[in-house]
Amino acid sequence: MKLPIGIEDFGKIRTEGFYYVDKTGMIRELLNNWGEVNLFTRPRRFGKSLNMNMLKYFFEYGCDASLFDGLAIQKEQGLCDVYMGKYPVISISLKDVSSRTFDGAYSMLRSIIGNEAMRFPFLKESSQLTEEEKGLYEQLVTIDTSGKSLFLMSEDALTNSLFTLSKLLHKHYGQKAILLIDEYDVPLDKAQHSGYYDEMVGLIRNLFSRVLKSNSSLHLAVLTGCLRIARESIFTGLNNLRVLSIADVEYDEYFGFTDAEVRDMLHYYSLDEKYELTKTWYDGYRFGNTDVYCPWDVINYCAKLRADPDAAPRPFWVNTSGNDIILTFLRKTGPASRRELECLINGGTVRKKIRQELTYRDIYQDMDNLWSVLFTTGYLTQCGSTDGRTFQLVIPNLEIREIFTEQIYEWFQKEARKDTPKLDAFCAAFPLGDTETIETLFTAYLKKTISIRDTGARKEQKENFYHGILLGLLSHREDWIISSNAESGAGYSDILIEIEDSNIGIVIELKYPDNGNLETGCLDALAQIEEKEYTERLLQNGMEAVIKYGIACYKKTCKVASPG
Repeated sequence: MKLPIGIEDFGKIRTEGFYYVDKTGMIRELLNNWGEVNLFTRPRRFGKSLNMNMLKYFFEYGCDASLFDGLAIQKEQGLCDVYMGKYPVISISLKDVSSRTFDGAYSMLRSIIGNEAMRFPFLKESSQLTEEEKGLYEQLVTIDTSGKSLFLMSEDALTNSLFTLSKLLHKHYGQKAILLIDEYDVPLDKAQHSGYYDEMVGLIRNLFSRVLKSNSSLHLAVLTGCLRIARESIFTGLNNLRVLSIADVEYDEYFGFTDAEVRDMLHYYSLDEKYELTKTWYDGYRFGNTDVYCPWDVINYCAKLRADPDAAPRPFWVNTSGNDIILTFLRKTGPASRRELECLINGGTVRKKIRQELTYRDIYQDMDNLWSVLFTTGYLTQCGSTDGRTFQLVIPNLEIREIFTEQIYEWFQKEARKDTPKLDAFCAAFPLGDTETIETLFTAYLKKTISIRDTGARKEQKENFYHGILLGLLSHREDWIISSNAESGAGYSDILIEIEDSNIGIVIELKYPDNGNLETGCLDALAQIEEKEYTERLLQNGMEAVIKYGIACYKKTCKVASPG
């Protein structure tokens, strides 16, 4: 079967030969553990949209029962007889309500709801509706004559749109409607970043309150999102809301892939030998009482392995977001928070009180809220026991660790460039052979950043963090030719620098001595430069003088040596 990369249409997956991990047991849980309005909060790319689409296919009139052949829900014959294909379904996704202005977002929301209303053209001619009710429907679907599909519903019509549609469908069919709203919180996130949060909160609050509160035409509602928005923000007075977050045991196995599901997928594609690597990179999330993998990562890595059996794992999740929350977190960290983040990066845990109910305005108010957002959005996960408020947090896997590492590098470079004179002095010390200045300033930089020690890496990779920091600092000199891990002599040198104006070459080798003996580390680095003849490439490129540096780093200290 084909791998469903980015496909969120349940029907397409089931009819066009795509691999499907069965999550239809969620339907049974939803019906047996009743809640009139259900909100599921999960990180992005954990299958929320596909599950919502699966619900639509199951409940909606005209359901093709064969789509569920062989799946878990088919074993629940009583539920299928009562619920399958027996309801009008209103299904919208708000993930595309993204604009720099409120007017733009408002127009997008009208278009999304208007297009959903157009799925029910029979309401125009329904014998069950009065002329006035048909007129209400016409307000939802009237389109600008320019042909741009700009729906013309008024503010009042938009506020009442979902409520109106549920009422009309209920009256037409004689059956209450089911409402599905995917990515409900995206408009609020975008509004906060673009400066029209209050206007958007007001619009969403009125829209949701109208359709979800005391609506006699609503049988069931399901919403999904990343964050649990504070009740007083957009769910005011909604007493029938049931929130199911990543900390809850209910439904814990229905978002994300379980270990057994990943093993089955790898076995299906004859990739059993890649299990441990897949687990190291993409497992580690804890939802309720279940350990889960990120589906987006597993599917993408399987696809890469099918094309290239030697393909290395990589962060696929990082490409689905700008990871702005990490940069915001780093900008606000003080010494204590930086030390806690160091602990996490290096495989440890921190204990934090988590607020699972926030507003987007609250997020950036203090560090405690930022810890909460890192948890709810999947950058951190829980381990061990919890009292429901305080959680032991850990970075879930190697992929997220790499995302943190990349963001730390980016943050550090921005911070370092704020002090241009200091950076100039640091770089200038290298062609002068000034080991004392290099050592002093590099140590000062290390004390300000977040230490990342590759404790699980091979011996030769332990200095990667320091290599990256040093390389970023030296790149300040745009007139220098800087090569990293370049082939030279009988090996690959850490850093080579060519200063063409003065024909000076510089070769740098870094070491991370596990025992903390910096002097020995420097001597080992200089010995490697000589043994591997790392100066050869610089001399071949016309450098008349070559300066050699052995740099040893341990935690936040360093030593620099040069033979002169």
